[in-house]
Amino acid sequence: MAFVVLFSTMSFTLNMHYCGDNLVETAIFKKAKGCGMEMEKPSTQGCSVTKKNCCDDKQLVIEGQDELQVQVDKISFDQQVFIASFFYTYINLFEGLDSNVSSYEEYKPPLVIRRIYKIDETYLI
Repeated sequence: MAFVVLFSTMSFTLNMHYCGDNLVETAIFKKAKGCGMEMEKPSTQGCSVTKKNCCDDKQLVIEGQDELQVQVDKISFDQQVFIASFFYTYINLFEGLDSNVSSYEEYKPPLVIRRIYKIDETYLI
């Protein structure tokens, strides 16, 4: 449960470096290094040659959850009925018996009037 809370509240960034349309490098928690083909500014002021940079950096920010407490006032009536019935059936599922109930306690054993093995004259040898 602690890992679920940790990962649901953690936010991080995913940095990607593209060269043209190809993804060259991906980095988590830090800036992507690049491919080394980035355009540099011209060293002289008189030079006005400009080219479009073929490299592109994109950053994807994944925000974590700020609020950990669920607000009860946003639960609908149907959800409240479901939660109440779930807990009621779950609690009653594990109710144990007070004592071992035997269905034979109410009945008396039959009375032995005659010895049946003697009447049928069957003996074990």
